[in-house]
Amino acid sequence: MNISSVGGNVTLPGNYRDTFTTAVTKNVIVVALCISITYINGTLVHTFRKHQIFTVNPRYILFIHLVINDIMQLALTCFLHVISYILYRINVSFCIFLLIFAVLTSFNTPLNLAGMAVECYIAICFPLRHGQLCTVKKTYVLIGLIWMASALSILPDVFILLATEPLWFFHSKVFCARDYVFRSTYSLEKRDASNIVFLVLVWLTLFYTYFRILFAAKEATADVKKARNTILLHGFQLMLCMLTYVQPMLKKVLRYLFPMHFLATLFTCYLIAQILPRFLSPIVYGLRDKTFRTYLKRYLLCNMSIRNHPQNVTMSSTGPAAKRQ
Repeated sequence: MNISSVGGNVTLPGNYRDTFTTAVTKNVIVVALCISITYINGTLVHTFRKHQIFTVNPRYILFIHLVINDIMQLALTCFLHVISYILYRINVSFCIFLLIFAVLTSFNTPLNLAGMAVECYIAICFPLRHGQLCTVKKTYVLIGLIWMASALSILPDVFILLATEPLWFFHSKVFCARDYVFRSTYSLEKRDASNIVFLVLVWLTLFYTYFRILFAAKEATADVKKARNTILLHGFQLMLCMLTYVQPMLKKVLRYLFPMHFLATLFTCYLIAQILPRFLSPIVYGLRDKTFRTYLKRYLLCNMSIRNHPQNVTMSSTGPAAKRQ
């Protein structure tokens, strides 16, 4: 990848270039990770759709929204990563379309995890009111609010871009990255401000809910205490996802500390902030959940024989033939 000057306001060194071997290695790593994680996540979605026990449970609805969001995010970022090596520059209008959904899905993850934290807090601290407060309808409303909140982080940039850039810019070609397309100083300042606001809100939600859960777990039964391991993993995943907000500042710091390894630091930031949190989602909420794991085993390795579907046998035994007996 050769990073050069992109337009008037952005000036970058022109001597950043990966060797052919390094470029191939990076892309193979990214594509292999994306395919593996997407396969697991796709199996999770299939398991969710096949069983009503999940579709009527707000916790699993939020979880599967997180999984679908991860699939979209991985597909977009993987495509952008590979295309940056193959074509390097693409049409600005097409790049804007891709960036909008890439930013939306990246910001959705921390907000979705915060929503799951609140649901977990209500389930443990207010178990009698959980059914009233956490309904399927309210869960879908929350998902809509998550998308709206994420849109606030990117749509103003689009309006600023339309107001400040000439028409020819949208027909030109650029390296498709947010800083190189939304290059107005207003967009950069707005991005930093919105990142700080999101960062503070999500961390406040994280600390409040999980400390309350931990205190409740100390005085609760053994079943509730099992939530501690999930809480720790959930918190670690949220911490990784928070890199979405500090990634621009982190890149500046790493570039200052390691000026001779700029591309390596960019690739490391990409793996840590974009890939690793999506790898943890199916582990923390899918494979570790006993109920979900029971059904997931039937699909993960494409083993869909009747002996692995005892519920189908039960249903068939209560069908019309059984009734005639």
